[in-house]
Amino acid sequence: MPVTLFPAPRAMTTAPGGAALDAPLTVTVDTAVPAQGYRLRTGPEGVTVRHRDAAGLRYALRTLDQLRGAPEYEATGYTVDDHPDFERRGFLLDVSRDRVPTRRTLERWLEILSLARFNQLELYTEHTYAFRDHQPVWRDASPLTEDDLRWLDGRCAALGIELVANQNTFGHMERFLAHPHCAHRAENPEGFERGGVHRPPSTLEPTADNAEFARNLVAEVAGVLRGRRVNIGADEPFELGTGRSRERVRQQGLGTVYFDYVTAVLRPWLDAGYTVEFWADVFAEHPELLDRVPPGAVAVVWQYDSPEHVARVLDAGDGEAAEDGVDSGGAADTGGAGGAEARAWRLRGADLGRLRAGFRHDARLLAGAGVPYWVAPGAGNWNSVLGRLDNAVENMVDAAEAGLEHGALGYLLTSWGDHGMWDAPSVAFGPAVLGGAVSWCCRTNRDLDLAAVLDTHVLRDAAALMGGVLVELGRVYRMLGVPLLNGSPVARALFPDAGPPLPALPAPEALDHVTAVLADCRRELAAADPAAADGDVVRRELAHAVGLSEFAVDVLRARAAAGGGDAAAIAPDTARGLLRRLEPLLAEQRACWLLRARPGGLDDSIRKIDPLRHALLRAAHG
Repeated sequence: MPVTLFPAPRAMTTAPGGAALDAPLTVTVDTAVPAQGYRLRTGPEGVTVRHRDAAGLRYALRTLDQLRGAPEYEATGYTVDDHPDFERRGFLLDVSRDRVPTRRTLERWLEILSLARFNQLELYTEHTYAFRDHQPVWRDASPLTEDDLRWLDGRCAALGIELVANQNTFGHMERFLAHPHCAHRAENPEGFERGGVHRPPSTLEPTADNAEFARNLVAEVAGVLRGRRVNIGADEPFELGTGRSRERVRQQGLGTVYFDYVTAVLRPWLDAGYTVEFWADVFAEHPELLDRVPPGAVAVVWQYDSPEHVARVLDAGDGEAAEDGVDSGGAADTGGAGGAEARAWRLRGADLGRLRAGFRHDARLLAGAGVPYWVAPGAGNWNSVLGRLDNAVENMVDAAEAGLEHGALGYLLTSWGDHGMWDAPSVAFGPAVLGGAVSWCCRTNRDLDLAAVLDTHVLRDAAALMGGVLVELGRVYRMLGVPLLNGSPVARALFPDAGPPLPALPAPEALDHVTAVLADCRRELAAADPAAADGDVVRRELAHAVGLSEFAVDVLRARAAAGGGDAAAIAPDTARGLLRRLEPLLAEQRACWLLRARPGGLDDSIRKIDPLRHALLRAAHG
């Protein structure tokens, strides 16, 4: 049977008669071949590769290596024609939500990204770079250093991957604004209200001085790298227009104030010949800005819940869908699980009708205005512990399809770390592999057997079990029967402050089913036989993720038994039993963390579970 290649090529045919393992290789530059593409032939006469550029030759030789590894190689001739859907295929790894990876972990990521044919890597930083003038900000974070980035830039270059500086410059600046030397830069120095919760200041006031401050942060990171591209972020400035810029926004409009500031940050980079990416969440909501994008600036459209998943959330709430411009057949709001979830996100400013439209809404808008843009789906690992795999797959395919339909220039898969990044890195391995593949060729890779790809190419599991475990664990969120946006019931049970309250508790039969699935996964992990260098680390961190999830399921079960309230209402004896289980889980969380990440940020991440611990303590004492 012909070998199965990864990524699945655009076209492959076979014929009797293969090439010898030591057959001569003829390589020819052919300008008729698409950029980064190749045409590979093997047969009795030898091996030929036609390619247009160095990237195409690289990918052709990697394909040849996979073919040579198959036992039927010398008996079968192959013709493979391949080139990418998207010229730029990027992966963003969040290193600012406490978990700063070791060099060994970064090396492992590069191995996976190279396999999946990504050609760009962005490390998303806020406070986790050792900025010269901001030691108080990063002192306890075990930050990346100039030496780290120079090393990583070299490793990326050797693999045909461009390392791109990604430094936020507007919102998400709370780690800077918490310190006296930066506090004066805040839009709201005293903090702000969002979703009924008071939050610390996170947004810079949109001033010329702050734009210069932000540019200097980007310059310090980008100055270490050889590439000519930066990502200035500028997403989610939640406080804009609510504090010091209130009067300007009232007079000029929020969109104008926003983009005046963003332009001040990006203009010097454009003048220096850089390409500048910026997040399009605010920009795309203001069509009056569409003709203001300067040449060289690229809007990046992000969305992390798939249209199918958003529909499940809305449909669970019946009439909630109608309020967002989605036909629900005229049904009244029943206050169901989806209704409560939808209302909670609407209070936080989410446009759920737009989310249900997927990437096509903004892609069509930007393409119609002639604005260069990328699509940015998510790996679904964050706020989940085990991942949200089906949602991630749907989200990644939707991004690829919409981007292809409407002329996106690039594809950026994002792996965020919200609320302390409690998910193990390996939870994102499957989405990373598939995201790279569908951004290479969506048509041939959208229905990949992901478990088999993980076992064969990533984990090298002779027992062919660990890939299936990753896939099964990634589907637990859906088995619980409570559809949520940007999170899973497992994470909401463990971290009640990390999102809206659970709109409903899972049914008892769903909890029982998940308990059985987790037990099966634990057994299969024990029987797996991964040959990858980090195979034992993957086994340990996934076994721990199973343990955390079993604990979360028992918390949910205890809450249901107590009448459906929060963890503080759990019966005292049950709460005491849960507390006894929690401390060993936290010790193992620390141990697994240090296998992949630096120690800075670990204590901060562990504290994210304090609200649950305190609720259990209250319950234990009656």
